[in-house]
Amino acid sequence: MNGITVAAERLGALAEERQRTLGDHVSDEAARRSAQLRDHVLGHVLPRARSLDAPLLVLLFGPTGAGKSSLINALAGFAASPSGVLRPTTRDLVVLVQPGAGAALLGSGSSLEALAAGRLRVVESEAVPDGIALVDSPDVDSIEHANRELTDRLAEAADLGIFVTTATRYADRVPWDVLHRARDRGLPLVVVVNRMPAAAEDRTAVLGDVARLLGDAGIVVEGATAGGVDIVAIEEGATDPALDGLSASAIAPIRARMDALGADREARRALAERALAGSLAGLAPLIERVADDLEHEAIDVDALRRSAQHAFASERRELAEQLSGGAFLRAEALRQWQAFVGADEITRFFSTGIGRLRGTLSAMIRGTPRAPVAEVRDEALADVGSLARSHAGEAARRAATAWSDESATRRLVTDDASLWSVTPGFDAALRTRLQDWVATIAEDVQVSGGRKRLLAKGASIGVNATGIGVMLATFVNTGGLTGTEVGVAAATAFLNQKLLEAMFGEAALVEMIRGARERLSNALDASFAEELGRFEQQLPDGAGLRDLAGRFRVAAQELAAAQSNG
Repeated sequence: MNGITVAAERLGALAEERQRTLGDHVSDEAARRSAQLRDHVLGHVLPRARSLDAPLLVLLFGPTGAGKSSLINALAGFAASPSGVLRPTTRDLVVLVQPGAGAALLGSGSSLEALAAGRLRVVESEAVPDGIALVDSPDVDSIEHANRELTDRLAEAADLGIFVTTATRYADRVPWDVLHRARDRGLPLVVVVNRMPAAAEDRTAVLGDVARLLGDAGIVVEGATAGGVDIVAIEEGATDPALDGLSASAIAPIRARMDALGADREARRALAERALAGSLAGLAPLIERVADDLEHEAIDVDALRRSAQHAFASERRELAEQLSGGAFLRAEALRQWQAFVGADEITRFFSTGIGRLRGTLSAMIRGTPRAPVAEVRDEALADVGSLARSHAGEAARRAATAWSDESATRRLVTDDASLWSVTPGFDAALRTRLQDWVATIAEDVQVSGGRKRLLAKGASIGVNATGIGVMLATFVNTGGLTGTEVGVAAATAFLNQKLLEAMFGEAALVEMIRGARERLSNALDASFAEELGRFEQQLPDGAGLRDLAGRFRVAAQELAAAQSNG
């Protein structure tokens, strides 16, 4: 068993890892299969591989009012599980064991306590055979989803299933979902048909139909050749009011089976080994389906991620186009800067040539008004931030709209309204980045101006004002325009660029503006990446999902090899 145990441990770790990748984007069917695999491996395969001598877990399951509690009360010899449609066992899990055996059962590694999630109620009875734990599960058709889910999980951990139904309800659809899963995982079964009609021909018809349905579904019940019972029929009214349960004679075949297992350790081991073998045989197709789910999910999440990335990339490009023209800047800020650089003086100096302008630059600047550094900077950055916020918000809206059209993410964007707009911290984070960006321009000005000795010490224009000029030049440029053309932006761009060229030279100015634009682009990219990240973090990594699918298939091969060698 050691090889099987090691392989099962690896598979259990993968099953838990798969559960951690589940999110709102995963289909209900894929989530159900993932939970089945985890519960089956951790609840039955691994504990049973570690010990064939651990107590057998015998699960009683069936629809509401079928008589599960009446059966377990009869086996216990007292009212261990109150019966009735509105019984406590619709909320609690009743486990019937020998006196003093509860601790051993829960400590055996069966994961029963973990599966029950705090809803476990252990009841001791001397009537319970040695090495057996009888579990009265919640109704498979309970109106409470948590109850149905618990029964499904218990079915993954059982060694023997006793399906309890009635002569009028054996064909109900919901219980057959559990029966089909019991078939797939190779769980040994006993079928109890309660409240059978009194007439012999009616009983024969019901039992024949039950056997036919089971056979058509490929479900094999315990047979006499295996030392057990097959389909147990219990007549209507075969009850013991003192027990709130079925009569001793009615459950005699089941009692005999339980007693035989309790008296024979090898018989218990044989059943445990058979249940394990069935579980291992049923694992391969389930693992394959889970691996397929992972690969399909990888395709889906990659497509979802691309749709969000496309929305943000498209809006980011539009933002870049608008920033390059400078039309977004407020005219008042541009007029302030145009007044500062002194349109009349500079136009006159242009006529004498750039060399003359350089020579008289400091004298000219000393006669200009105070540079509106703070005003122009703050208004320009506010305009950039507002424009960026608008495009980032539109990108979020477009991404959320695309996701709302997909069933995998519809609920996610419906439940989280914040995904439809920018995050509350977008403005503050971008403002900090833009302020840092302006500071880097001032550093460039210091380096270039110091090298060329064009920013004379004490010149009124100063590093900060020159930096604002470079900042504006990253948004607007002459592009062949002249100062006589209409438009505040065009005129300001012409004057601003000629002034900067006079100070630094054309080549140096081009390099300075190129660097400033690149850093601005990086700052905006960072803010857009953060907004996009809100969508991407909702999705697992596609490559990681494909890798996990591959590891599942390797684990299945290892388990099959261990079983062959064991």
